[in-house]
Amino acid sequence: MKLATIRRGDRDGRTTATATATATVAATTTAVRVEGDFLVDLGLPDVGAVLAAPGGLAAAESADGARYPAATAEFAPLVPRPGKVVCVGLNYQKHIKEMGRDLPEHPTLFSKFADTLIGARDDIRRPAETGQFDWEAELAVVIGRTVRRADEAEAEAAIAGFTVLNDITCRDWQFRTREWLQGKNWDLTTPVGPYLVTTDEAGGPRPALDISCTVNGRLMQRDNTGDLLFDPVDLVRYISTMIRLNPGDIIATGTPGGVGHARKPPVFLNPGDTVITEIEGLGRLENHVIPDGPR
Repeated sequence: MKLATIRRGDRDGRTTATATATATVAATTTAVRVEGDFLVDLGLPDVGAVLAAPGGLAAAESADGARYPAATAEFAPLVPRPGKVVCVGLNYQKHIKEMGRDLPEHPTLFSKFADTLIGARDDIRRPAETGQFDWEAELAVVIGRTVRRADEAEAEAAIAGFTVLNDITCRDWQFRTREWLQGKNWDLTTPVGPYLVTTDEAGGPRPALDISCTVNGRLMQRDNTGDLLFDPVDLVRYISTMIRLNPGDIIATGTPGGVGHARKPPVFLNPGDTVITEIEGLGRLENHVIPDGPR
């Protein structure tokens, strides 16, 4: 099953390629189930609400409502206001080894705020304050049930499915200190979506899917999620040991090699660039970079 969150009627102030940067009106979003060329309205405001509702995914599978053409859908962030977005660094084995580093014993974790999230086709706002704006294609885990101190079976059962995320990063801010938070949390920079693909359709709770990122048609990243050092089940177990994971929470599992700052010479994103992030079977993010100056 595939679910999404789409916008209906007025926009929500997030700028897309066809909207003006001054759009500020309130959004109306709704959760939908993908049925061929149509999207079936599930009667709830977003995918996070679907997962938190009684019955969760099972109820979503049988729900019926208005139908919208998929071709003209405008995707909001898959979960617009997740309780938490936990991100993982240094998690592709080939990438770690090619950088000459030892494989870490534990996951490297940091947080991302909901205000960073944008939809699958929204514009990425490049801050005026950075000169090193970079891409990071990632598999994202979406949590479907509350879990704490999960064992392996509980961790598997807690994964509702997967989506696509690009952890756009201001490298010059990221490396100002040893903590990465300030490089990862810029307003309206992180596309996520377009779909939640349930584990049964994604290849199980440990999917091995091709992942790629292109910038202006140039392939920058290509790998397979089967190379993750700490896979989705491992991450749910580890993170839930310290904090409760709730329906709609997101775990970004890390990026493979090919990011801009590691290239020689480095390559960074500028206004006018187009970033396409794709994971086999999960969907595609296509985002244009626009300037976001000081206000």
